[in-house]
Amino acid sequence: MSMIPSPFENASNFKIEGGTHIYAKNYNHYGERPPKSSIEKLREHIAAGALHNSDERCDAPKCLPETRVAVQGEVVSWICDGDSDDDPKEIMWVTGPAGSGKTAIMGSVADTCQGKGILGAAHFFSSFSGSANRRSKRFLVPTLAYQFVQHKSMALVADQILSAVEHNPAVFDQKLEVQLDQLILEPLRTCREGRSAWPKVIIIDGLDECEAMQYHDATPSKAPPRPKEDDQTEILSVLKKAVSDPDFPFRIVIASRPEHAIKRFFADAVKSLTRELFLDAKYNPDADMVLFLESKFASIRRDSHLPSSWPSDDVRQTLIANASGQFIYVATVGRFMEVSGGDPDELLKQVLRLPGVKSSTNPLAPLDGLYTHILNSSSDPPLSVLWLDLVFRERCFEGVPGGSHHTNPRPATFVRLYLELYPGQASHAFRNLNSLVSTPPAENHHSPYRLYHKSLVDFLQDRSRSGTLYIEPKAVLEHFVDRYFQLWKSKG
Repeated sequence: MSMIPSPFENASNFKIEGGTHIYAKNYNHYGERPPKSSIEKLREHIAAGALHNSDERCDAPKCLPETRVAVQGEVVSWICDGDSDDDPKEIMWVTGPAGSGKTAIMGSVADTCQGKGILGAAHFFSSFSGSANRRSKRFLVPTLAYQFVQHKSMALVADQILSAVEHNPAVFDQKLEVQLDQLILEPLRTCREGRSAWPKVIIIDGLDECEAMQYHDATPSKAPPRPKEDDQTEILSVLKKAVSDPDFPFRIVIASRPEHAIKRFFADAVKSLTRELFLDAKYNPDADMVLFLESKFASIRRDSHLPSSWPSDDVRQTLIANASGQFIYVATVGRFMEVSGGDPDELLKQVLRLPGVKSSTNPLAPLDGLYTHILNSSSDPPLSVLWLDLVFRERCFEGVPGGSHHTNPRPATFVRLYLELYPGQASHAFRNLNSLVSTPPAENHHSPYRLYHKSLVDFLQDRSRSGTLYIEPKAVLEHFVDRYFQLWKSKG
């Protein structure tokens, strides 16, 4: 005879009074899931990939040993000791042009602070790497709060944060200022004991890569789309409010490009609270790039049995001059030589034959020439650029093509099935582009294509930089729609 489970199987501490009233403290109806805990509710609203040590960032750039020592030392010293003058600052803004190594520096600083036990929380925004929630403001405050909950020294604060989530589960759908108040500031105000053992800093990288999250009604709206600068300014405003609160014990390090809206906010709204660190020649990037290149060349020499004199000092100096302070240039040269195969000396000669900094007043000219050369080394450059535009520039495989309502990037397998006109076309399109794009193996059906650096999209969307490789956005989107109808017809 089959056993029918009792409806009180999951109940405990119950009693029956007068034969009519049943009381049970821990009662779950058979087959129902237990209610989610507060930590589970909080976990559902974080950008896990934005944590400095997330698996999603396992390939993120980090500073090689003995490189960027001066700038890292200045940031960590400020975190630990503050300013030595009579005008202390609570925010440090690390800024510099694209490709100057900001994310690598912040990743290494976060590791150092983690080792010292002073990292309170970190959030690494990203436009093109991994999950879409890494470029939305909506996940910032919950992600920071979640990290505070993990600190043993902040156990009382953790209790208050989780209590706030339990009291108001809808807080994640409210404005950033409300989230900041309820999930961070109020818990901090109620817990004053043991602060000397708390961590010291919050690190936020890539603020310029935070993009606007549009909220669409069921009916079309005539309101103009919200620009990303508004969301970035909103984030800066709540961070200003945080450091202005006497109960907020953390310094904040923010890294971003010097884009107009961000630069204006730091110059006007928080100038008195901010110390700016601009990645210029003061921090001797050329010496750091020499160390970086020598590390790459040493590896190539070992693998190819080249003499210790390879390459010559003149070659090294030319590459450093062409970089114009941009680490992304030497990093791309290094990857190009590592993954392209063939004679390393010939590959290096190809790079040196490209237009250098001496032939142009534009400091981006050598990087543009390198991108152009790599793309033209593809067996079908127009096809390669079209696929890059579809996946990365127009983001046709994330939510609405060309729009801003993003979901997580589709796996590379899905992209291949959608775009391929014949088996193997994806390999044909991305052949020789391994120095620009990370391509998951064919048996990996979950990982997306990933760019090594956002500067490639900057190059692709600027006709003056990409020249004959440029494709109009309209043509890219038309190809995407044509493929949709081809697939629809072929599948009936």
